[in-house]
Amino acid sequence: MVGISTGDDAAVYRLTDDLALVQTVDFFPPIVDDPTAFGEIAVANALSDVYAMGGKPVIALNIVGFPVDLPKDLLANVLKGGAAKAKEAGVLIAGGHTVDDAEPKYGLAVTGIVKPGEQVTNAGAKPGDVLVLTKPIGTGIITTAGRAQVVDDDVLANAIVVMSELNAAAADAMVKVGVNACVDATGFGLLGHLRGMLDASGAAATIEYGAIPLLPGTVELAKEGVLTGGGARNMLAVEDLLDWGDGLPDTAADILVDPQTSGGLLISLPAHDAPRLIDELESAGVGVRVIIGKIVESGSLGDGKLIRVTA
Repeated sequence: MVGISTGDDAAVYRLTDDLALVQTVDFFPPIVDDPTAFGEIAVANALSDVYAMGGKPVIALNIVGFPVDLPKDLLANVLKGGAAKAKEAGVLIAGGHTVDDAEPKYGLAVTGIVKPGEQVTNAGAKPGDVLVLTKPIGTGIITTAGRAQVVDDDVLANAIVVMSELNAAAADAMVKVGVNACVDATGFGLLGHLRGMLDASGAAATIEYGAIPLLPGTVELAKEGVLTGGGARNMLAVEDLLDWGDGLPDTAADILVDPQTSGGLLISLPAHDAPRLIDELESAGVGVRVIIGKIVESGSLGDGKLIRVTA
Protein backbone atom coordinates (compact mmCIF):
# COMPACT_ATOMS: atom_id res chain seq x y z
CA MET A 1 0.00 0.00 0.00
CA VAL A 2 2.97 2.32 0.62
CA GLY A 3 6.32 1.56 -0.99
CA ILE A 4 9.48 3.43 -1.90
CA SER A 5 8.08 5.71 -4.62
CA THR A 6 7.24 8.64 -2.32
CA GLY A 7 10.14 8.24 0.13
CA ASP A 8 7.75 7.73 3.01
CA ASP A 9 8.78 6.90 6.58
CA ALA A 10 7.84 3.20 6.40
CA ALA A 11 6.35 0.59 4.10
CA VAL A 12 2.74 -0.54 4.50
CA TYR A 13 1.68 -4.01 3.31
CA ARG A 14 -1.93 -5.18 3.46
CA LEU A 15 -2.56 -8.65 4.85
CA THR A 16 -6.36 -8.53 5.13
CA ASP A 17 -9.10 -5.92 4.81
CA ASP A 18 -8.61 -5.14 8.51
CA LEU A 19 -4.87 -5.53 8.97
CA ALA A 20 -1.74 -4.14 7.35
CA LEU A 21 1.90 -4.35 8.39
CA VAL A 22 4.03 -1.23 8.83
CA GLN A 23 7.73 -1.99 8.45
CA THR A 24 10.86 0.08 8.88
CA VAL A 25 14.51 -0.19 9.92
CA ASP A 26 16.89 2.36 11.44
CA PHE A 27 20.28 2.17 13.15
CA PHE A 28 23.25 4.48 13.63
CA PRO A 29 26.51 5.02 15.57
CA PRO A 30 26.46 6.49 19.09
CA ILE A 31 25.60 10.18 19.25
CA VAL A 32 26.06 10.39 23.05
CA ASP A 33 28.62 8.82 25.39
CA ASP A 34 26.16 7.19 27.80
CA PRO A 35 25.46 3.69 26.37
CA THR A 36 22.08 3.37 28.08
CA ALA A 37 20.93 6.74 26.77
CA PHE A 38 22.17 5.80 23.31
CA GLY A 39 20.07 2.63 23.41
CA GLU A 40 16.98 4.57 24.47
CA ILE A 41 17.44 7.18 21.74
CA ALA A 42 18.07 4.60 19.02
CA VAL A 43 14.87 2.74 19.86
CA ALA A 44 12.74 5.89 20.13
CA ASN A 45 14.11 6.95 16.75
CA ALA A 46 13.41 3.61 15.06
CA LEU A 47 9.86 3.39 16.39
CA SER A 48 9.12 6.94 15.25
CA ASP A 49 8.77 5.94 11.60
CA VAL A 50 5.87 3.66 12.50
CA TYR A 51 4.22 6.38 14.58
CA ALA A 52 4.56 8.82 11.68
CA MET A 53 2.48 6.43 9.55
CA GLY A 54 -0.28 6.36 12.16
CA GLY A 55 0.67 2.77 13.05
CA LYS A 56 1.27 0.92 16.29
CA PRO A 57 4.68 -0.77 16.62
CA VAL A 58 4.35 -4.27 18.08
CA ILE A 59 7.55 -6.28 17.55
CA ALA A 60 11.17 -5.53 16.70
CA LEU A 61 14.58 -7.09 16.14
CA ASN A 62 17.85 -5.61 17.40
CA ILE A 63 20.48 -4.67 14.83
CA VAL A 64 23.95 -4.39 16.37
CA GLY A 65 27.43 -3.67 15.11
CA PHE A 66 30.05 -3.85 17.87
CA PRO A 67 33.86 -4.12 18.00
CA VAL A 68 34.96 -7.43 19.51
CA ASP A 69 37.68 -5.70 21.55
CA LEU A 70 35.35 -3.33 23.43
CA PRO A 71 34.01 -4.32 26.88
CA LYS A 72 30.80 -6.29 26.48
CA ASP A 73 29.18 -4.44 29.39
CA LEU A 74 28.99 -1.38 27.13
CA LEU A 75 26.89 -3.35 24.66
CA ALA A 76 24.82 -4.79 27.49
CA ASN A 77 23.95 -1.29 28.65
CA VAL A 78 23.03 -0.19 25.11
CA LEU A 79 20.66 -3.15 24.84
CA LYS A 80 19.25 -2.51 28.31
CA GLY A 81 18.46 1.07 27.37
CA GLY A 82 16.84 -0.09 24.15
CA ALA A 83 14.83 -2.78 25.93
CA ALA A 84 13.54 -0.30 28.50
CA LYS A 85 12.38 2.12 25.81
CA ALA A 86 10.75 -0.69 23.82
CA LYS A 87 8.93 -1.84 26.96
CA GLU A 88 7.67 1.71 27.52
CA ALA A 89 6.29 1.60 23.97
CA GLY A 90 4.68 -1.81 24.47
CA VAL A 91 6.98 -3.32 21.83
CA LEU A 92 8.43 -6.83 22.12
CA ILE A 93 12.09 -7.18 21.13
CA ALA A 94 12.09 -10.77 19.95
CA GLY A 95 15.75 -11.19 19.06
CA GLY A 96 18.13 -9.70 16.53
CA HIS A 97 21.55 -9.98 14.97
CA THR A 98 25.03 -8.83 15.99
CA VAL A 99 28.15 -8.44 13.84
CA ASP A 100 31.74 -7.46 14.55
CA ASP A 101 32.12 -3.85 13.39
CA ALA A 102 34.90 -1.30 13.81
CA GLU A 103 32.33 1.30 14.89
CA PRO A 104 29.45 0.54 17.29
CA LYS A 105 25.98 0.80 15.80
CA TYR A 106 22.53 0.05 17.16
CA GLY A 107 18.94 0.20 16.04
CA LEU A 108 15.87 -1.84 15.24
CA ALA A 109 13.95 -3.48 12.45
CA VAL A 110 10.37 -2.72 13.48
CA THR A 111 7.03 -4.22 12.54
CA GLY A 112 3.86 -2.32 13.34
CA ILE A 113 0.22 -2.63 12.44
CA VAL A 114 -2.44 -0.32 11.03
CA LYS A 115 -5.89 -0.75 9.55
CA PRO A 116 -5.73 -0.43 5.75
CA GLY A 117 -6.94 2.97 4.69
CA GLU A 118 -6.12 4.52 8.05
CA GLN A 119 -2.38 4.84 7.44
CA VAL A 120 -0.99 8.38 7.35
CA THR A 121 1.51 9.08 4.57
CA ASN A 122 3.64 12.00 3.47
CA ALA A 123 1.65 12.42 0.25
CA GLY A 124 -1.64 13.97 1.37
CA ALA A 125 -0.75 17.57 2.26
CA LYS A 126 -3.22 20.03 0.70
CA PRO A 127 -3.19 23.80 0.11
CA GLY A 128 -4.85 25.44 3.09
CA ASP A 129 -3.36 22.97 5.54
CA VAL A 130 -1.23 24.17 8.42
CA LEU A 131 1.96 22.48 9.60
CA VAL A 132 2.25 21.42 13.25
CA LEU A 133 5.57 20.34 14.82
CA THR A 134 5.75 18.26 18.01
CA LYS A 135 9.40 18.51 19.15
CA PRO A 136 12.03 21.27 19.16
CA ILE A 137 14.98 21.00 16.76
CA GLY A 138 18.73 21.32 17.22
CA THR A 139 19.83 17.83 18.25
CA GLY A 140 22.45 17.47 15.51
CA ILE A 141 24.27 20.64 16.49
CA ILE A 142 24.06 19.85 20.21
CA THR A 143 25.27 16.24 19.96
CA THR A 144 28.08 17.34 17.65
CA ALA A 145 29.10 19.83 20.33
CA GLY A 146 28.85 17.03 22.88
CA ARG A 147 31.29 14.85 20.97
CA ALA A 148 33.66 17.82 20.74
CA GLN A 149 33.16 18.48 24.48
CA VAL A 150 32.16 22.09 23.87
CA VAL A 151 28.61 21.96 25.21
CA ASP A 152 27.19 22.66 28.66
CA ASP A 153 26.10 19.52 30.48
CA ASP A 154 22.55 20.78 30.99
CA VAL A 155 22.14 21.61 27.30
CA LEU A 156 23.19 18.10 26.30
CA ALA A 157 21.11 16.48 29.04
CA ASN A 158 17.99 18.33 27.88
CA ALA A 159 18.58 17.23 24.29
CA ILE A 160 18.95 13.61 25.43
CA VAL A 161 15.60 13.80 27.22
CA VAL A 162 13.91 15.12 24.07
CA MET A 163 15.52 12.51 21.82
CA SER A 164 14.48 9.75 24.20
CA GLU A 165 10.82 10.76 24.13
CA LEU A 166 8.53 8.50 22.13
CA ASN A 167 6.27 9.99 19.47
CA ALA A 168 3.51 7.60 20.55
CA ALA A 169 1.32 10.21 22.25
CA ALA A 170 1.67 12.63 19.34
CA ALA A 171 0.74 9.86 16.91
CA ASP A 172 -2.31 8.87 18.95
CA ALA A 173 -3.52 12.47 18.94
CA MET A 174 -2.91 12.76 15.21
CA VAL A 175 -4.89 9.61 14.46
CA LYS A 176 -7.72 10.66 16.76
CA VAL A 177 -8.16 14.00 15.00
CA GLY A 178 -7.44 12.82 11.45
CA VAL A 179 -4.76 14.54 9.37
CA ASN A 180 -3.74 14.78 5.74
CA ALA A 181 -0.02 13.98 5.94
CA CYS A 182 2.85 13.41 8.36
CA VAL A 183 6.61 12.85 8.43
CA ASP A 184 9.00 12.63 11.34
CA ALA A 185 11.73 15.26 11.27
CA THR A 186 14.98 13.31 11.47
CA GLY A 187 18.18 12.93 9.45
CA PHE A 188 17.34 15.16 6.49
CA GLY A 189 16.57 18.09 8.78
CA LEU A 190 13.30 19.99 9.03
CA LEU A 191 13.58 21.44 5.51
CA GLY A 192 14.60 18.11 3.97
CA HIS A 193 11.66 16.22 5.42
CA LEU A 194 9.26 19.03 4.54
CA ARG A 195 10.61 18.90 1.00
CA GLY A 196 9.85 15.15 0.91
CA MET A 197 6.25 15.82 1.99
CA LEU A 198 5.84 18.54 -0.62
CA ASP A 199 7.32 16.46 -3.43
CA ALA A 200 5.02 13.57 -2.58
CA SER A 201 1.97 15.83 -2.23
CA GLY A 202 2.53 18.07 -5.25
CA ALA A 203 2.40 21.20 -3.11
CA ALA A 204 4.56 24.02 -1.71
CA ALA A 205 4.82 25.58 1.74
CA THR A 206 5.68 28.66 3.73
CA ILE A 207 7.20 28.38 7.20
CA GLU A 208 7.83 30.98 9.89
CA TYR A 209 11.30 30.62 11.40
CA GLY A 210 10.34 32.49 14.55
CA ALA A 211 7.59 29.97 15.29
CA ILE A 212 9.89 26.95 15.17
CA PRO A 213 10.85 25.68 18.64
CA LEU A 214 14.60 25.31 19.17
CA LEU A 215 16.39 23.35 21.85
CA PRO A 216 18.20 25.56 24.39
CA GLY A 217 21.78 26.11 23.30
CA THR A 218 21.17 25.51 19.58
CA VAL A 219 21.49 29.12 18.44
CA GLU A 220 24.53 29.83 20.60
CA LEU A 221 26.37 26.76 19.34
CA ALA A 222 25.48 27.53 15.72
CA LYS A 223 26.85 31.06 16.18
CA GLU A 224 30.07 29.50 17.44
CA GLY A 225 30.33 27.48 14.23
CA VAL A 226 29.33 24.08 15.64
CA LEU A 227 27.72 22.49 12.59
CA THR A 228 27.38 19.04 11.05
CA GLY A 229 28.51 17.51 7.78
CA GLY A 230 25.03 16.09 7.41
CA GLY A 231 23.57 19.58 7.58
CA ALA A 232 25.76 20.73 4.70
CA ARG A 233 24.61 17.77 2.59
CA ASN A 234 21.00 18.47 3.52
CA MET A 235 21.36 22.06 2.34
CA LEU A 236 22.69 20.93 -1.03
CA ALA A 237 19.50 18.92 -1.50
CA VAL A 238 17.14 21.86 -0.89
CA GLU A 239 18.97 25.14 -1.45
CA ASP A 240 17.71 25.72 -5.01
CA LEU A 241 14.11 25.25 -3.82
CA LEU A 242 14.21 27.80 -0.99
CA ASP A 243 12.96 31.37 -0.98
CA TRP A 244 14.50 33.22 1.96
CA GLY A 245 12.64 36.15 3.44
CA ASP A 246 14.15 39.28 4.97
CA GLY A 247 15.20 39.59 8.58
CA LEU A 248 16.28 35.98 9.14
CA PRO A 249 19.22 35.40 11.50
CA ASP A 250 22.52 34.20 10.04
CA THR A 251 22.11 30.84 11.79
CA ALA A 252 18.63 30.09 10.40
CA ALA A 253 19.75 28.09 7.37
CA ASP A 254 22.14 25.89 9.36
CA ILE A 255 19.52 25.17 12.01
CA LEU A 256 16.74 24.35 9.55
CA VAL A 257 18.84 21.69 7.80
CA ASP A 258 20.39 20.34 11.01
CA PRO A 259 20.03 16.52 11.01
CA GLN A 260 17.71 15.50 13.82
CA THR A 261 17.76 12.25 15.76
CA SER A 262 14.41 11.03 17.10
CA GLY A 263 12.80 14.31 16.10
CA GLY A 264 9.16 15.22 16.34
CA LEU A 265 6.28 14.69 13.95
CA LEU A 266 5.63 17.28 11.25
CA ILE A 267 1.89 17.11 10.62
CA SER A 268 -0.18 18.65 7.82
CA LEU A 269 -3.90 19.07 8.47
CA PRO A 270 -6.76 21.44 7.60
CA ALA A 271 -6.46 24.75 9.42
CA HIS A 272 -9.89 24.37 11.02
CA ASP A 273 -8.79 21.10 12.66
CA ALA A 274 -5.53 22.49 14.07
CA PRO A 275 -6.99 23.80 17.38
CA ARG A 276 -8.43 20.37 18.11
CA LEU A 277 -5.11 18.67 17.33
CA ILE A 278 -3.24 21.08 19.57
CA ASP A 279 -5.74 20.44 22.37
CA GLU A 280 -5.34 16.67 21.94
CA LEU A 281 -1.54 16.98 21.96
CA GLU A 282 -1.69 19.04 25.13
CA SER A 283 -4.04 16.55 26.80
CA ALA A 284 -1.67 13.73 25.82
CA GLY A 285 1.24 15.51 27.49
CA VAL A 286 3.11 16.41 24.31
CA GLY A 287 5.30 19.33 25.34
CA VAL A 288 5.66 20.99 21.93
CA ARG A 289 2.63 21.56 19.69
CA VAL A 290 3.09 24.59 17.48
CA ILE A 291 1.95 25.74 14.06
CA ILE A 292 5.06 26.62 12.06
CA GLY A 293 3.69 27.18 8.57
CA LYS A 294 1.13 26.34 5.94
CA ILE A 295 0.74 24.43 2.70
CA VAL A 296 0.19 26.46 -0.49
CA GLU A 297 -0.43 25.68 -4.14
CA SER A 298 2.42 24.20 -6.14
CA GLY A 299 4.02 26.92 -8.25
CA SER A 300 2.58 29.77 -6.20
CA LEU A 301 6.01 30.77 -4.85
CA GLY A 302 7.42 31.35 -8.34
CA ASP A 303 10.82 30.66 -9.87
CA GLY A 304 10.68 26.94 -9.11
CA LYS A 305 10.69 27.57 -5.35
CA LEU A 306 9.11 24.98 -3.08
CA ILE A 307 9.54 26.46 0.42
CA ARG A 308 9.43 30.07 1.53
CA VAL A 309 11.06 30.82 4.90
CA THR A 310 9.98 34.01 6.63
CA ALA A 311 11.19 35.59 9.84
